Amino acid sequence: MDPAGEEPVRVDVWLWAARLAKTRPLAAELVRGGHVELNDQRVKPSKEVRPGDRIALVRGTLRMTVDVRATARRRVSAPAAALLYDETPESREAREQAAAERRLAGEAEPSGGARPTKRDRRRLDQARRRGRG
Repeated sequence: MDPAGEEPVRVDVWLWAARLAKTRPLAAELVRGGHVELNDQRVKPSKEVRPGDRIALVRGTLRMTVDVRATARRRVSAPAAALLYDETPESREAREQAAAERRLAGEAEPSGGARPTKRDRRRLDQARRRGRG
């Protein structure tokens, strides 16, 4: 199948093929859960997508809006999947801003994660020992 298809494809299949969902069942669950809108309307997984449609999807706390350029029935490589849609400038800007905020929030945490490193744990133990005596 040529990635630059023109025929209509189910929305859950298109989300999976365009690599906006990791698996097809997850794509269908996103649609059934109301996290996907096609042309500003909530849809069912069987709704067909055509080039020119606009899809808005929510993944976690991030809302992404894309314009469909082409359809595909099979999952394609990442470079080919990027040709299936255009992300709107507003969506791209919001996604980049959210990523920057996550990076800044990560810098505030010790070692960038929830679990302390061995070094962090030694410092915590040392501080606790000092607090007792």
